[in-house]
Amino acid sequence: MGKIIKVGGRGTTRRTADTEDENWSGEKFKEYQKQMKEKAGDEYVISGRGTGKRKLKDTPETTRPSAKGRYISSGRGTGRRKLE
Repeated sequence: MGKIIKVGGRGTTRRTADTEDENWSGEKFKEYQKQMKEKAGDEYVISGRGTGKRKLKDTPETTRPSAKGRYISSGRGTGRRKLE
């Protein structure tokens, strides 16, 4: 795609590298996550300090709740704005 500069060694070295398609957020990541979940479907996930376990394929899909009608703060917490 394009070129990016990677910095290393406490900021003393720089190198240019080709960029790849990023898949760490958004719809691409959700598809990637679904594929990995299908691959590892029979593996177990341990939870609750090791007291509970379930298969990865039985993990429910998460949904993102709407932020409509909620307030966000601004200006060191002194102001607020309602999301629509």
